Amino acid sequence: MSALGDAEAHLAKAREFYETAEMTLDLGLFSAATSNAVTSGINSKDAICLKLTGKTGRAQNHTEAVIELQEAGKDGAAAAPQLRRLLNSKTKAQYQSTPIARREAEQSLERARSMLEVAQRVVVQ
Repeated sequence: MSALGDAEAHLAKAREFYETAEMTLDLGLFSAATSNAVTSGINSKDAICLKLTGKTGRAQNHTEAVIELQEAGKDGAAAAPQLRRLLNSKTKAQYQSTPIARREAEQSLERARSMLEVAQRVVVQ
């Protein structure tokens, strides 16, 4: 698949995970909502990077993912702070026993939505 095709596929996944985050938030499943928002943001990052640079990394290191997005041009740099904040929620949502509060989940969804909007604008233009 081409970089554009991959970007479109990641954008579709970002939308899917964002919609799932909204549904799980409505059900009061705050850890799941946050986890889905994080996954949406990661897929938005991949879509943005693929469209703007033709590649995306698969690093497990969160700092590298944020740097990659920052270096993907003006739109990537604008979305990078949202990705950083989302990735900071990942460990708590997915691996720790500490519960996620409703407000934390809502903030994660706001960040994921912001990234999704950037990805949609970048990939579709």
